[in-house]
Amino acid sequence: MRVQQSTGSFALCVEDGGSEDLEARKLYQVLPDREAAREGYIRVVDESGEDYMYPSDLFVQVRLPAAVVRRLRGSARAGSGVARRQIPRAR
Repeated sequence: MRVQQSTGSFALCVEDGGSEDLEARKLYQVLPDREAAREGYIRVVDESGEDYMYPSDLFVQVRLPAAVVRRLRGSARAGSGVARRQIPRAR
């Protein structure tokens, strides 16, 4: 199964293929790579935080609403430096 690649697309990992840097049932950002696609691969930002090529049959492309894509892109850029609102503990 080939995954169509476009800027800002996402794919669901359906099988980790034995890789420690992929998790089945997790969403990954797809980066455009025409050469990889011609060879049956997909370039994703994996659990290491880096982009790597994986066999495209490990993924299924998903279409997300624009608002969800914006939020996912924003959280990926912010990384661990995002300030989180503290929830007061009950006393």
